[in-house]
Amino acid sequence: LIDVPEEGPVDEGDVPFILIEDVPVYRGCEGLSKDATKKCFVEKITKHVQRHFNSELSQDLGLRSGKHKIYAQFVIDKIGNVTQVNIRAPHKRLEKETQRIVDKIPQFTPGKQRGKPVKVKYTLPITFKVE
Repeated sequence: LIDVPEEGPVDEGDVPFILIEDVPVYRGCEGLSKDATKKCFVEKITKHVQRHFNSELSQDLGLRSGKHKIYAQFVIDKIGNVTQVNIRAPHKRLEKETQRIVDKIPQFTPGKQRGKPVKVKYTLPITFKVE
C-alpha cells in the first residue's frame, strides 16, 4: 500500500526559493510569520555578504569601471546545509571570494513544502562597483 497525501506528492526536486511554502530559516529569524521569515532571510544573507565580501579585491582585477554582478546559486538541503554551489563572476578571484563567503553561511533550519523538509534553490546576486 502506498500512502499518498491528499494534496498530491511533494516534488523531490529542488524547490525555488520564491515558490517554497516555508522558506529555510536563517539563524536569528526564528518564530516570525512566513513573510517576515522570508524578508529576514534576504536581509541576513545581504548583511552576511556585506560583512564578509572583500570589496578591495574587485579594484585590483583590471575590470572596467562601473557596476558588475556576481551570481551565486546554491541549494539548501533537507538538513539545512548549503550545497551544490554554482558561481558566475567576471573574474576567477571573485568566484573564489564568493565561494569563501558562501562557505561561511551558517546552517539553516530547512525549508518545507507541505510540512516536509525539501531542498531549496536560492540565487544570490551580488552587485559591486569598480571605480
